[in-house]
Amino acid sequence: MNETLKRAISGAVYIILLLSCIMYSKGSLAILFGIFLILGVYEFCKLASINVYIAIPVASLMYFFLWDKIQISIQLWTILSVFSILIAIKLLLYLFNPKKTKFKIMTRYILLLGYVVVPFILTNYISIGKGNRYNEKILITIFICIWTNDTFAYLVGKNFGKRKLFPSVSPKKTIEGFIGGIVFTIICSILLSKYYIETKNVYIWIVIAIIISIFSTLGDLIESKLKRVAEIKDSGNIMPGHGGILDRLDSIIFVVPFINLFYLILYYVS
Repeated sequence: MNETLKRAISGAVYIILLLSCIMYSKGSLAILFGIFLILGVYEFCKLASINVYIAIPVASLMYFFLWDKIQISIQLWTILSVFSILIAIKLLLYLFNPKKTKFKIMTRYILLLGYVVVPFILTNYISIGKGNRYNEKILITIFICIWTNDTFAYLVGKNFGKRKLFPSVSPKKTIEGFIGGIVFTIICSILLSKYYIETKNVYIWIVIAIIISIFSTLGDLIESKLKRVAEIKDSGNIMPGHGGILDRLDSIIFVVPFINLFYLILYYVS
């Protein structure tokens, strides 16, 4: 089968499955991301050379007990978000460190929790709207904004890009593409928040769009560096033409903690 056709088919199946589960119910979203979690943990174990037989049971139990606890404890939501952001900061420092050193074994297990497991749990929290009610439109809008950022960063970069963004990790990304991604993601978020979510708080979604553009790009760069250090091309091969689950979800798992932090700031301020 032609590689482009294979990539298009697997991408379409992924998008249809993802949107269908999000739209159907909170439970179907939880099940799908539980499956994604197990696959992502397996891929990270290979990437980081840690014991999969320890990691998957621990990750599965954490997900099972914590995926819907936002309605019980705002404090737990805060702790999970802050922990994941601290891990994100450590990974950002790692990204900007020119050396290709590997993490110590204990650090790799902590990274597994903060970089992979907790963000999958927090993804379920993002879909909660007013009154702790499930609102599929929130998560769908976030995914569409991420896809918009990726698409227009690529298109603008390909046609107008001249200055490299981070050549040592991702030679194809450009500053012009990055700026183009931000601009079109903001436009997308304004349109979707106004006509799809139908909220009057459009400014909130402009901030979310900026968070998405910045941190989804950084998330992609971090996973690229992790793969370079591990000397592998893709995190897995479950999606023909696309790689593994972490290759497809590296943006969302890095963005989610920062959106949750923004949610928490709005919650505590209000």
